[in-house]
Amino acid sequence: MMRLAIWTCALTVGVWCLLSISGGCPVGQSGISACGKSEADDSGDVLTVFITGNELGALKPCGCSGGQLGGLDRRAEVLNSAAGSKRLILDTGEFVEGEGEQDLIKFNIVIQAFGLLGYDLVSLSERDVEIAKSLDLLEGMGSVFDVIGFQGEGEAGLPTKFTKRFSLGGKEIVVTVGTFGAETQPIERLGELFADGCEGQTVNILILKRRDDAVIGSIAKTGLVDCLICPAESDEPGIIGEASARPLVVSVGRLGKYVGRLQIKAGGAKELAYSFSSVPVTEELAQEESLVELYRTYQQFVKEDNLLEKQARFVLPNGLEYTGSKSCKLCHEYEYEKWSGKAHADAYAILERVGSQYDPECVVCHVVGMGYVSGFVSEDETDHLKNVGCENCHGPGSEHNMTLGKAQTTEPWSECTDCHTPEHSAEYEGNEGLYLDKIVHWREPNAVGDVK
Repeated sequence: MMRLAIWTCALTVGVWCLLSISGGCPVGQSGISACGKSEADDSGDVLTVFITGNELGALKPCGCSGGQLGGLDRRAEVLNSAAGSKRLILDTGEFVEGEGEQDLIKFNIVIQAFGLLGYDLVSLSERDVEIAKSLDLLEGMGSVFDVIGFQGEGEAGLPTKFTKRFSLGGKEIVVTVGTFGAETQPIERLGELFADGCEGQTVNILILKRRDDAVIGSIAKTGLVDCLICPAESDEPGIIGEASARPLVVSVGRLGKYVGRLQIKAGGAKELAYSFSSVPVTEELAQEESLVELYRTYQQFVKEDNLLEKQARFVLPNGLEYTGSKSCKLCHEYEYEKWSGKAHADAYAILERVGSQYDPECVVCHVVGMGYVSGFVSEDETDHLKNVGCENCHGPGSEHNMTLGKAQTTEPWSECTDCHTPEHSAEYEGNEGLYLDKIVHWREPNAVGDVK
């Protein structure tokens, strides 16, 4: 608990340090009051609202295989594609997936990243609010970007709407973003949320706590809302229903792979035109160095907190133990030598090159038996279990070795898709045969049953 308090304090200071980056007011801090703050630049006729959410702790993609989407350090180029005076950047919350120690570290990092990226507004989920309170960060967050919550959280001190004023095509546009939870708020109260108290044309955006088609229909009938943002339906954000419908109903994406882009264009005397698209965060986008450095800070906290050694470990069945790949060489020299030249045999070095050798979320797919007693603990303690070795695929080898092969190896063993998931290995699905060819280390033709 002492270490937790230390890094929480350090990162709290880091949030406040963002205030000095832009000369006293952090990027994205609107300083709104009443009807909002006008932007100085009156040029242009398109306002862009960038929408993200459901980060779920995905600070950056795994990176082992390439071809993956996402990464906070590459998001800046997407957000900067619109002029600062003609954009609004908002997030719908769900910073992390759980409430474990690593999630808490990530929570702090996401706050700082959003400050560096220039977010105007974050709509916090119930979990976000609880974590922010437990870390004493709720007030500090409001100094980096504006924060709103649903009614339950609003009663605890959070506002439920955000308002900002823009100049668009020579017209004053007032954008209001509000939160709504059908479980606690009757539809009739939308009139209070989007009260017409400001001069100028209005754009009303509503963030829903849950998607409910009946609720969406009721909201549409009020005529008060121009765009509804629903929880994620997939990694990629998209339009729900008809693109021409009003309100325009969209879903936010997950894991930071895409950024939703709502564009509002000045049209005729009163009409505004709305369009929505998703922008992939690809590897071709430039990395923002301040966010690269922030990720290094995250890696350092993970290392200092010894998260690897704190992992829960289960006892293997029947007294089995992991023995390491070298113990297999005596009887399986051909297979061992072939394996030694494959990428799996050098898997741990990949982590070392990118500084992730202390991150349990990364290490688990690069070592033998992590999560089990006698499995990998750390490089210092269990060096013989580094890399993806024999026992990943064939099971713990102690009984097999002691009986000189008479006892067959048994579970637990890993399947390829335990690690080659879409998040970790984007090109694996559909190319399984090509991947298998890369790890062949047995004599062909291979007899049925030899692999396990």
